[in-house]
Amino acid sequence: MTEPHRPRVKYVIGPDGSPLTIADLPAPGTKRWVIRRKAEVVAAVRGGLLSLEEACNRYTLTVEEFLAWQYSIDRHGLAGLRTTRLQQYRQ
Repeated sequence: MTEPHRPRVKYVIGPDGSPLTIADLPAPGTKRWVIRRKAEVVAAVRGGLLSLEEACNRYTLTVEEFLAWQYSIDRHGLAGLRTTRLQQYRQ
């Protein structure tokens, strides 16, 4: 099932409040995922800069992994993306 076609936006507001374009996103094939990079990818998908499918393909993520990042931000803010605090934030 495909999503309805949405026009592509030129930029979105990133997690730090600054404009975020495709050029500002982490490089494809990124291996080290720090909080800021995860938050930028989530903001790009939410804002329509990338589709979920494009983000998963570009960064070799599973949909479940991306949704876990999104859920962590919604529930705990950016601190929820810390890998060192997983047990505190996850049940």
